[in-house]
Amino acid sequence: MNSEVRKFALDNIEGEEDFEAMLNASMNKGNNTEGQFVEGTIVRISDEFVFVDVGTKSESRLNLSEILDENEEPLFKENDKIEVLSFGSRGENLNISYKKGLIQKKKVAFIAQHKDNYEELEVTGKITRKNKGGFVVEADDIEFFMPRSLAALKDMNTAIGKEVTARVIKLEENNSIVISRRAILNEKRKEKRAVLKKLVEDKEVMPGIIKKIKSYGMFVDVDGVEGLVHYSEISYKGPVNPSSLFEEGETVEVVATQYDKESKKLSLSIKAAQEDPWKDIEEQLEAGDTITVTVSNIEPYGVFVDLGNEIEGFLHISELTWEKNLAHPNEVVELEQEIDVEVIELDLEARRLRVSLKRLMPKPFEGFLKEYKEGNVVTGKITSLTDFGAFVKIGSVEGLLHNEDASWENKKAKELFKKGDEVEVKITKIDSRNERISLSRKSLEKSPVEAYADTNKVGEIVTGKIQSIKDFGIFISLAEGVDGLIRSEDLFPKKPEELNMGDEIEAVISAVDNSRNRIRLSVKRLERQREQEALKEFNKESDNESSTLGDVLKDALK
Repeated sequence: MNSEVRKFALDNIEGEEDFEAMLNASMNKGNNTEGQFVEGTIVRISDEFVFVDVGTKSESRLNLSEILDENEEPLFKENDKIEVLSFGSRGENLNISYKKGLIQKKKVAFIAQHKDNYEELEVTGKITRKNKGGFVVEADDIEFFMPRSLAALKDMNTAIGKEVTARVIKLEENNSIVISRRAILNEKRKEKRAVLKKLVEDKEVMPGIIKKIKSYGMFVDVDGVEGLVHYSEISYKGPVNPSSLFEEGETVEVVATQYDKESKKLSLSIKAAQEDPWKDIEEQLEAGDTITVTVSNIEPYGVFVDLGNEIEGFLHISELTWEKNLAHPNEVVELEQEIDVEVIELDLEARRLRVSLKRLMPKPFEGFLKEYKEGNVVTGKITSLTDFGAFVKIGSVEGLLHNEDASWENKKAKELFKKGDEVEVKITKIDSRNERISLSRKSLEKSPVEAYADTNKVGEIVTGKIQSIKDFGIFISLAEGVDGLIRSEDLFPKKPEELNMGDEIEAVISAVDNSRNRIRLSVKRLERQREQEALKEFNKESDNESSTLGDVLKDALK
């Protein structure tokens, strides 16, 4: 036996006698038939071939490449003995191969080593060629036979070059090793069904290995079965960023929440595999309780706070402070800050916890009531302007300066002020129940009507132009910003249909309403006044016989 072959055998099997027995059984030197080992002598080595005398009439030959080592140097020289494998004849010559002989010896050694314990043996190799009935798979320079029916390949035409893992199912007497890929796949399917039963039917909590982390969740392998843990199923706090909490390769405990048989998609949950913290707080917390929490996340609309037990509460921006013009929560709190808050809502069914920071702070309106009263004149700063008025900050609260109370000029607050302006106002009303404060700026100024009335008293005759004609009367422009109203019943003896816009009309002041900035006029009263004046004039001239009362009235009314 060639020393190289013997060394390989001793390196690969425990029993030299077993190997030799099997090898000798495969060698029949008396008959040069296909599949047998023969020993020959190297007669000549050319640039391409090795010529070997194997006892036939003509020399057989090998390709030179068959006896070259990794350095491209020949393993043999002329006159050396060499053991080769016969695989048929060509005329009087044998077809021989040194490499195929080595492969055959390795196969024999493999069979000798595993003949009593091959049932659980798996090999991983590459499909190198097709043969009758199946494929040849090569692994560690050993050829295995995989029948077509046991290959379990979707496309047989693209099998060459494919790497496969298969189970050894038979060691045949002709030194053929039969393997089955289907056996492994069937076993894996069986194992997968067993895992799915534990997860889906039995609802067992099982360990899994994180394979991939995505923004929307993590793919976890549980004993060969892969499922998705959605980012909302990681923590009872709510949706989280998986990459901030876990790493690929890490082991986590999971439980199945859903399995779609048609799509074969398995949904897993980490949080469902843990104790539900919401059950723990059911008897521990209620609305009105004060708790200490840690700021875990800050958003423009509010703050998320951690209770330290996988539960997260929400602190809305409106519950951070009594300050109404807070631009962002980070003006009040910062990340990882510990704060005391009051529980304002605990909904166990919806798993919702709302808390408040401002309710543990003194209420600004209560302080305002102690310091200010209706009628006080104060100076405040405009915090915001709207279509209906301006909000003015007085101390730590805000009051509303409505447009109609901003000026006697009938202008909107937007036209008179800008944000940040300081204004002097009068507190006209305090609504304690609704915590509303009404302010007035125009009440600190003399109204145009009041100024006009200083020089134009009730009973005085005034003249103005008709500004507008309504069903109930006409408006007369008396001065800048001062209008007077003559109601229809006070127009007599004039008739509305005889009047036009812009006409001058004379009337008497009948009433002045400073608070509402209004003046009432009357033509009718003017006529009566003139009649009374005419009577007075008549009484003065009663000694004039040529005059009559009618003449006097006629002259007075001209």
